[in-house]
Amino acid sequence: MRLGTSSPLTHTSAKQWAEQQVSLGCKTVVFPVQSNEPIGKINSYKNAAEEYGLSIAEVGIWRNALSPDLNQRKTDMDYCIEQLRLADYLGARCAVNVAGAFGPRWDGHYKANFSKEARCETIKMVREIIDRANVKNTFFTLEPMPWMIPTGPKDYLKLIEEVDRDRFAVHMDIINMTNSMERYFQAEEFIDECAELLGDRIRSCHIKDVHLKEEYTFQLQECAPGCGEYPLGYYMSKMNEIDSEMPIILEHLNTDDEYKKYLKYIQDLT
Repeated sequence: MRLGTSSPLTHTSAKQWAEQQVSLGCKTVVFPVQSNEPIGKINSYKNAAEEYGLSIAEVGIWRNALSPDLNQRKTDMDYCIEQLRLADYLGARCAVNVAGAFGPRWDGHYKANFSKEARCETIKMVREIIDRANVKNTFFTLEPMPWMIPTGPKDYLKLIEEVDRDRFAVHMDIINMTNSMERYFQAEEFIDECAELLGDRIRSCHIKDVHLKEEYTFQLQECAPGCGEYPLGYYMSKMNEIDSEMPIILEHLNTDDEYKKYLKYIQDLT
């Protein structure tokens, strides 16, 4: 596996960025430059990653291409396509977004997210992004969320069949899919199911932890690795079995020091 973080950490140049990542033991990165930035800046980070042997795990998108605001939806769709084209230019393993939400918050939880319309629009959206971007060297992926499709490995497989595009693959966030008692208490079995069903379709993974609060009702809280109960070592080992070059990206921390601290924690689990 190749460990990395979602943060570029504080730096002053592309070279320093790459040097710092390697000095921390990272072997992969989330690309820190966007498609609407100057090509010179994009190339400086691309070249630095290559020079220091860092694979590019992901190009992030994080826009709502299903926005109820049709003008915003068009803007977000165009951005998705340009980010996917950037991933292709970089030879990144994937570009990643969430399916989208049928409400004002771009990643929000709404009943309409699970409607027949939402599924049809998601399939149409993924097809359009892939078809318009016309990429050869990367894949478009959707990060699972607790409250939008795909809801689990079986649903992801179904969505892949429905989209029917070779350049649609899987982004794995096992914690986001841990949204029930069964998946929390039978975590190893759920990890096995994801690995068996999605296997070599997985292009990149996120890692964090989850804690079951001792309150009513059933409440799961995302937290930093080691601050919850999830079998993160087992998760990483199963992803490594699928692909020894699999990116595993630490995310959702607040400071450089936190990233360094919890990166060391997951490194010690390997």
